[in-house]
Amino acid sequence: MTHGMHTDTHSPYLDGGRDWRDTATRYALLPLRVFLGVTFIYAGLDKLTDSAFLKDSGSGSIGDMMRAVRDSAAIPDMVDLALESPVGFGYAIACGELAVGIGTLIGLLARLAALGGALISLSLWLTVSWASDPYYYGNDLAYLMAWLPLVLAGAPMFSVDAALRARRRQRAGGYR
Repeated sequence: MTHGMHTDTHSPYLDGGRDWRDTATRYALLPLRVFLGVTFIYAGLDKLTDSAFLKDSGSGSIGDMMRAVRDSAAIPDMVDLALESPVGFGYAIACGELAVGIGTLIGLLARLAALGGALISLSLWLTVSWASDPYYYGNDLAYLMAWLPLVLAGAPMFSVDAALRARRRQRAGGYR
């Protein structure tokens, strides 16, 4: 039986015995992290700088958007909660997107930031894009799925979290 045997004959890459597949695996989540981080920063800033969005009513306002999706949402009670203070909800979403984006991009509390991004995407999917037909036209579900690998893996490369981990390991004498 050869179940445990490694039979590949590929040549090692230049970084101390690791091959190109190991290197690619180490960096695999970096493009996703950059994309989601930049996108959520942009989304948060876009909302905060759009004078029409952060209003109770009027064209392009968060209030009118919530009223428009209320009857087609999977959980109308979530929309009703947002409609109690649409402007406050708009600021909360915008600031949440900004915090999630920054945390994800720099890798600070990366799993927590990714969880926040997943929860924002989930809430938007269950409210704003729930009525998309077919379902894959609604982008919030795709964003929710994109956040899950970062919730599971965090930001192991090029991140504040990794730097703090390395610093703790160094202080502990390399035994962690």
